Amino acid sequence: KMAAAAGAAAVAGLWSEVNRCGQNGDFSRALKSVNKILQINKDDVTALQCKVVCLIQNGNFKEALGVINTHTKVLTSDVIAFEKAYCEYRLNRIESALKTIQSASQQTDKLKELYGQVLYRLERYDDCLAAYRDLIRNSQDEYEEERKTNLSAVVAAQSTWEKVVPEDLGLREATYELCYNSACALIGQGKLNEAMKKLQKAEELCRQSLSEDSDVTEEDVEAELAIIHGQMAYIMQLQGRTEDALQLYNQIIKLKPTDVGLLAVIANNIITINKDQNVFDSKKKVKLTNAEGVEHKLSKKQLQAIEFNKALLAMYTNQADQCRKLSASLQSQSPEHLLPVLIQAAQLCREKQHAKAVGLLQDFADQHPANAAEIKLTMAQLKIAQGSVTKACMILRSIEELQHKPGMVSALVTMYSHEEDIDSAIEVFTQAIQWYQQYQASQTRGDNPKSSVHLSLIREAANFKLKHGRKKEAISDLEELWKQNPKDVHTLAQLISAYSLVDPEKAKVLSKHLPSSDTMSLKVDVDALENSHGATYVRKKAGKLTGDNQQKEQGQGEVKKKKKKKKGKLPKNYDPKVTPDPERWLPMRERSYYRGRKKGKKKDQVGKGTQGSTTTGSSELDASRTASSPPTSPRPGSGAAVSAASNVIPPRHQKPAGAPATKKKQQQKKKKGAKGGW
Repeated sequence: KMAAAAGAAAVAGLWSEVNRCGQNGDFSRALKSVNKILQINKDDVTALQCKVVCLIQNGNFKEALGVINTHTKVLTSDVIAFEKAYCEYRLNRIESALKTIQSASQQTDKLKELYGQVLYRLERYDDCLAAYRDLIRNSQDEYEEERKTNLSAVVAAQSTWEKVVPEDLGLREATYELCYNSACALIGQGKLNEAMKKLQKAEELCRQSLSEDSDVTEEDVEAELAIIHGQMAYIMQLQGRTEDALQLYNQIIKLKPTDVGLLAVIANNIITINKDQNVFDSKKKVKLTNAEGVEHKLSKKQLQAIEFNKALLAMYTNQADQCRKLSASLQSQSPEHLLPVLIQAAQLCREKQHAKAVGLLQDFADQHPANAAEIKLTMAQLKIAQGSVTKACMILRSIEELQHKPGMVSALVTMYSHEEDIDSAIEVFTQAIQWYQQYQASQTRGDNPKSSVHLSLIREAANFKLKHGRKKEAISDLEELWKQNPKDVHTLAQLISAYSLVDPEKAKVLSKHLPSSDTMSLKVDVDALENSHGATYVRKKAGKLTGDNQQKEQGQGEVKKKKKKKKGKLPKNYDPKVTPDPERWLPMRERSYYRGRKKGKKKDQVGKGTQGSTTTGSSELDASRTASSPPTSPRPGSGAAVSAASNVIPPRHQKPAGAPATKKKQQQKKKKGAKGGW
């Protein structure tokens, strides 16, 4: 009995220690005391529960889940459902956590809170929204603000990923988290300017909130603002301000935030800006997208976009095998998605395997008819690149849902015209017009006016036929247009012109509907038109001006300033007492007192006369004379004497007199002359 009493006292002491440590937040010491209790009684339910809680508080979720699974007989789902689901949630076993919550016999508030988180991670946003609305309606505690923040996050996710127009929740955006989520919802709607204003407000609220804590440093503030700045940069990128976006992205990366999801998204966005340029930077950034835990931080569409960009980067860096491997993996994950097969086709085109690329696209179009339109457009583009315009037209005409679209009709007509296949172009017009006729007949009853698109197609068809000399075929189109608008004189004139070749009598009958010359004459005031502001020529009226007009003209003349004539410049040696030379305007050679140049000045007249001819200096360059005369030392500055006639350098290649020449330069000049003077 004494031993039992001592054991009970020891257990009571241990429980006191557990309670005290729990209140102080020292769960490591509490765990030691709980383990001592379990040594005394290994199946103590309360002790096992406390052990699981201590392990969770210390972040040992795997060990906590192991304790729960080991003692399933004692720790039933009713007792420890929340702890088990929470461990599974933190270990990213989301589906298992959902099953654990749904299997619980009683749905406590804690389980409902966790249920909302699980649904958000599973991207079941409609169910998640309903769960949080129920929590906010039926709960009233200090966590209300957090629930509203989570609710706004769900709405933002719906707007971003499901393109659902968010409803106004009536939440007062008093915190930066609520402002941030509201901005994300606006981005999903494409309201970028409004979203930027919300983010700026969120930044301001964040700074105010953190400034109240004296322990928070400026680095902590910047780290908290990183996600807001990242969203700002994304808006800049969407607006085409790529340089500003890139600068802000790099600033965030330099901060080295701990959120691997944020880093992965920023790195991916930088890669999209780089595209096929700056691939070395992209290869560095792609490492951030491979960080551990990224897959649990991002949505499925975000992860998919990152994988697509990895495949494209592999293609741009000529890693063909890696590109094929990534695109094949993506196609197996999303068989109906277009991008994987388009990337594979692009890689084949880079390898000059265009036929294989077209075949790959054709197989995909046959297997997935719902996505065939976009694939066939790509196939047509490849055919055009190969020069097979007619085959491209055949592919485009096989897209039934686009045959009647004005853009498709225009493209086909242009391509057929380029190939000079006018009959096929007219057939395209005819099929499109018939489609609109059938569509209008199915939608309305009776003789209703045709739609603007229908009439524009008819007019374009008529103009095309007239342009290519098919006036007989254009008559029915023109008659239809005139029937819709009998006052259209232009259409009537075209119709008469077409009938003049087929049925002249009909043309005469129709010409009676043309308006008379009196009704068509334009009543124009010629004088008013000439005097108008835009007239380029105004005729001057004959006759004298009236008194008023004369005064007006005089008044205008007073306003105009007279141009001052500039005085001519006089020579510097001008002497007003001396009479100027009357022949000063004549060239020097033509003046009466010109006596020619003074003799005695020896100047080479190089360049005068025919090209290469010389006057006074020819004797010095004559090799026949220098050979018989005794050698003399060269004049200072005159250069070395030449030794052969073939080495004579033409006058325009000679060095000017007075220039010093070294022996080295003389040798180079000789070598140059040896190759042939002229």
